[in-house]
Amino acid sequence: MNWDEIWPDVTAFLWTAGWKIIGVVVVIGLAFAAAWVLRFVIRRVVGRIVTGVKKSADVTDTQSLLASPLAAVRLVQRTRTLGTVLSNIVNVTIVIIAAILVVNVIDPSIIGSFALLTAAVGAGLGFGAQNIVKDILNGLFMVVEDQLGVGDVVDLGPATGVVETVGIRITQVRDVNGTLWFVRNGEILRVGNMSQGWSRVIIDLAIPYDTDVEAVQERMLDTANELAHDPKWRSRILEKPELWGLESISGDALVIRLVIKTRTSAKDDVARELRMRLKRAVDEMDVKLPSLNSIVLSGFEGAASVTGSRPPRTHPTTVVPPRAPKTKRPPRGQQ
Repeated sequence: MNWDEIWPDVTAFLWTAGWKIIGVVVVIGLAFAAAWVLRFVIRRVVGRIVTGVKKSADVTDTQSLLASPLAAVRLVQRTRTLGTVLSNIVNVTIVIIAAILVVNVIDPSIIGSFALLTAAVGAGLGFGAQNIVKDILNGLFMVVEDQLGVGDVVDLGPATGVVETVGIRITQVRDVNGTLWFVRNGEILRVGNMSQGWSRVIIDLAIPYDTDVEAVQERMLDTANELAHDPKWRSRILEKPELWGLESISGDALVIRLVIKTRTSAKDDVARELRMRLKRAVDEMDVKLPSLNSIVLSGFEGAASVTGSRPPRTHPTTVVPPRAPKTKRPPRGQQ
């Protein structure tokens, strides 16, 4: 083996490979640096906006914004959601660009030689990636249009609960039972946001048919006004209570509707407190509420609506007559 002839080739290979390794390391390092800088800028901008909102509202934490104007809460939630989505987009974009640059550093001819193959694979993946593109675009539009944000209580159809994370492809919603739902953004056809603007507490009180309706209505409205002027609750109620009057009339009961406009985050608390106060008021008036849960089903249609009353249909069992027993024939010699 002639080392004088081999050594120049080995040296040239090591020199080329070394520069390629250095190039790959430089590309990866620049990718990490760019990702860190962009994420830092996003976090800084989000932090500045959130801090400015808190400072203008004269609060120190986000939870205290619940008592401040609703626009401030929406601005904080929307800013944080946009920050999360932009961070995810930055990560994905930098990874793709870094991968292309690394391949180009290792062997520039790879990209050119596989151009046709890449086009064919890209066309094939295009049909399969339609759902992914749909998820990403739908997620971006939902955030930009302020359809939902982190911390909102939403009804997405498949899941209802509090939005914990809005990603570029998946939105995470935790329901009242604690279950965390992962909903694809492309599958969200409608968004019912219960955290934007205001909410309305609707109380339907059923009373016996022969009760003095005007007296009950007056007492209900007085009870609701007392709640609205209570120092503990008045910050959660936006407008004075309204008595909408008789909602329905039947032979068993009269239904009176009372409504209160509240903050979105205080709807359930106000509703529970109002029900408790109305219960006490009704007890003081000695009004016996009718039992609306006892339902009598009559006739075939009523009986058929009961769960389990319709067994599965089966075919009638065919009755087969018994066969006559076979008689043994005597042997030929005994006939």
